[in-house]
Amino acid sequence: MLLHVFGVVGGVWPVVVVGLYLVGALAAPPEKIVLTTDLASLREELDSLVAKIRAARVPAEATPHVEALADVLGSLLARPDLDADATYGVTRLVRTDIPLAVQTYLNLPWWFAVAKKVNGTSAADELVAQLGLLEVDAKAVAGQFFDTDVRKQADHTRYLRERTQEG
Repeated sequence: MLLHVFGVVGGVWPVVVVGLYLVGALAAPPEKIVLTTDLASLREELDSLVAKIRAARVPAEATPHVEALADVLGSLLARPDLDADATYGVTRLVRTDIPLAVQTYLNLPWWFAVAKKVNGTSAADELVAQLGLLEVDAKAVAGQFFDTDVRKQADHTRYLRERTQEG
């Protein structure tokens, strides 16, 4: 409008204003995309994965690891205040690591999966070892997350001791 007052644009000032508005709208940064993980859907994926593993032809030695993974990851997913690091760890385990380990084993013919190889291990042994390592990883993720609760509990104990000693 000031350009019209000073005679720079004449009668086409509405077109100039719309054009400048469009340039500004196109030059503005887009809205931020916030990626979140729905813990309920992740829990459903975990339950479905564990059910598929239980129904599959996995070695009996793998079952305790699968049950331990389900317990540890389930206890984390039961917490609505799961932090970003723990969410990432659980997501990685549920959506990538566990399915990859199990599916790689299941892709092999049963007779090949249980046969010993030159290095002394079979695919079944490898699966059990992988699930054991994933169990250790899951417990580490849980340990880091629940450590905050332990610190809160210790702080509260210290507070109660100080309060009772004052009285």
